[in-house]
Amino acid sequence: MMKTLTLASIYEIQGHTYEAAEIYKTILEEDPNNAEAKIALKRLVSNRKNYGKASEDMLNLFIQMDSEVEFNEFERWLGQLWN
Repeated sequence: MMKTLTLASIYEIQGHTYEAAEIYKTILEEDPNNAEAKIALKRLVSNRKNYGKASEDMLNLFIQMDSEVEFNEFERWLGQLWN
């Protein structure tokens, strides 16, 4: 399989951030000056730092939620991810 920026972007859009990051890393190994891969990898790493713990907390909330209030909290959190 050819590891390209396009494939990495598709993985990223689908939420497969680990796979996307691995492809970006491979691209950078072959071309350390690839600006698009550098920016994308920094974005993914930054997102992990910003949402790592929050993601675990929200996953637990999602699994256990049983009220309208909890659902609304989860929905607000999801909305923040896209802003």
